[in-house]
Amino acid sequence: MSKRILIVEDEKALASLLSDYLTADGFAVETHANGRSGLQAALSGSFDLVLLDLMLPGMDGFEVCRALRARSDVPVLILSARREDGDKIRGLGLGADDYIVKPFSPAELVARVKSHLARYQRLTGRSPESRWMSDGGLEVNIEARRVRRNGTDVTLTAKEFDLLLLLIRSPDRVFTRDEIYSRVWGDDLYVDPSTIAVHVRRLREKIEDDPSQPRHIETVWGVGYRWKPAT
Repeated sequence: MSKRILIVEDEKALASLLSDYLTADGFAVETHANGRSGLQAALSGSFDLVLLDLMLPGMDGFEVCRALRARSDVPVLILSARREDGDKIRGLGLGADDYIVKPFSPAELVARVKSHLARYQRLTGRSPESRWMSDGGLEVNIEARRVRRNGTDVTLTAKEFDLLLLLIRSPDRVFTRDEIYSRVWGDDLYVDPSTIAVHVRRLREKIEDDPSQPRHIETVWGVGYRWKPAT
């Protein structure tokens, strides 16, 4: 069955061009020009990836991304003419998997779509009906919020689970402490600066074979943390 791509873009010419390129490559494509209708379509669960513009009528792309990510882990690629680092950081902080600046090559976009779909399938190791992600001996069930290590259940707090999911969904990507704060603690008014380090330490103690020499959660000194996938 063809992978289904949702395009939420109010620039008709661009939406049509992208639809043509993706369709020619074997994808099934649906387009929406309004943020609210695009969000409703995305939440239907019938799409494998979402291409999301930021400047949309009805609801802007940031709000669409926020609302979608609260209920779905479908890959989201933001398309935007905004080049400012702040917009990129905000978009990624809200849960987007990529931020692509206009203008761009449609062929390059198709390549990125394929790359993200392949990575999502590789990380989750599942068909759309299954909700388990796996990496080596670690398994994560997104909907049930369950974690197993070498077949044994691991008990995590809500924030530890959110932190684990953030990292494991984007292997080798470095998350700054500010990004982690925004994604995991964004609704809290104040979080002590040491909180992230404490949660990382506790998470390592629960999922790493040797927490003092972690295989998965790597510290990038002066920047943040990243997930190193099992080899």
